[in-house]
Amino acid sequence: MKLTFSPASPFARKVRIAAIELGLIDKIEFVPASVAPGQANDEYSKITPLKKLPVLILNNGDVILDSYVIVEYLNEIGGGALIPGYGPRRWKVKTDHSLINGMLDSMLLCRYEKMVRPQGSLWQAWHDDHWNRAWSGMARFENQPEVLNGSFDIAQIGLVCVLGYADFRFADCGWRKAYPKLDAFYQKALERPSVKISAPPPA
Repeated sequence: MKLTFSPASPFARKVRIAAIELGLIDKIEFVPASVAPGQANDEYSKITPLKKLPVLILNNGDVILDSYVIVEYLNEIGGGALIPGYGPRRWKVKTDHSLINGMLDSMLLCRYEKMVRPQGSLWQAWHDDHWNRAWSGMARFENQPEVLNGSFDIAQIGLVCVLGYADFRFADCGWRKAYPKLDAFYQKALERPSVKISAPPPA
């Protein structure tokens, strides 16, 4: 299997953490890829017209995307428990992950708005709205001990990626002071080799 990725991508980090946790990391070849708004990448568009990272390319050439579906696939072939198989907890975990993924989407859009948008074209209200979505999501998880203290599943993995991306791209946002329970959660998560190894490079 091949995984297109960037060390800076929180979505690719999610898959890397899952692969390590499931004991599948050695079965995956990591293929660096670069995608950016406004920049053509015809070769990558042949793999996925969405030009998003990551994509898992199976040995038979089939393509699996997005990051959640890739983790679901790896969880299935690895016989893992990152996604509950049935019952109310399954839907709670999947819903939590959907919220977390939306937070990451908003944070990425904030990054693009500040760093990629042509000078003079910044839409501050749009940026602030998306940042508020991520910030409010953190507030919600700050008050969900069942998530922070539960098993290391896809929701916790996603939350790790949110907080790691906040450190990486928004180092001055103050999330650790605002959300001490999330800070404690992230510090504990960093004790896991999968989380420590997959951390984004220094900004």
